[in-house]
Amino acid sequence: MYICFAEYRIAEESRLPFLELTNKLLQHEKDMYLYEGTDQPNLFVEVWHAATSAEAEQIKKERCSERSSWSQVSSYIVGGQAKLHVWTFKSVYPKKPDCG
Repeated sequence: MYICFAEYRIAEESRLPFLELTNKLLQHEKDMYLYEGTDQPNLFVEVWHAATSAEAEQIKKERCSERSSWSQVSSYIVGGQAKLHVWTFKSVYPKKPDCG
């Protein structure tokens, strides 16, 4: 399993329009989740799940593209598109290790 992980901070004054936009965008996504930092309000991460490395890289490429519907989020990011950080991670263990 792979994930594509996007992280950014939005401006406080943009919070409401950002949440309205992402609520609409999330209605068209599966295997994608949006989280907000509990210790750092307005710091958000997107977690996109992918079955393969190629799929994760395609998600990353699309997410960073100006043609992506998610590119609208950049207008709310403090520092704009340049402050959108996107990484791909892979599972270390194919299955959850047995803890017993």
